[in-house]
Amino acid sequence: MAGRRRRRQLRPYFMSSTDEWSTPADLFARLNAEHHFTLDVCANADNAKCERYFSRADDALAQIWQGVCWMNPPYGRDIDRWVAKAYDSARAGATVVCLVPARTDTAWWQRFIPLGEVTFVAGRIKFNGSGSAPFPSAVVVFQRGFQRDGECVETRVETATLA
Repeated sequence: MAGRRRRRQLRPYFMSSTDEWSTPADLFARLNAEHHFTLDVCANADNAKCERYFSRADDALAQIWQGVCWMNPPYGRDIDRWVAKAYDSARAGATVVCLVPARTDTAWWQRFIPLGEVTFVAGRIKFNGSGSAPFPSAVVVFQRGFQRDGECVETRVETATLA
């Protein structure tokens, strides 16, 4: 009973009216300086970080991702589909840099994230238009050649002050 009451008390901290969290400009600028993004795969006209972007209307999951892609996916129930698409796109030749919640206990994290380069973000990100995230975050880079036959060649895990 006490566990259920505690979960109800914490629920507001893990809920949001939206599953879209706009990337902080300074975080994107630092990552863009390193990767030189050509495509934002999860954007709209108001928050696109690249000249070329896919919006909800474009159905990014049905598109071909090429070049160096930035992905700050919707953080809802379909995040596993976005991470799988990032991984598959990297196997096809793209580089996909993902900003994701560090939910190490989830199936999508355990299946895909170890196949990329992982950098945990120190502290909590302050997303544009909202307060600090109620969850830790990580930047994951999927790129061709990093994985061999579905197995991780190397995994770099470091804590960085990206926020």
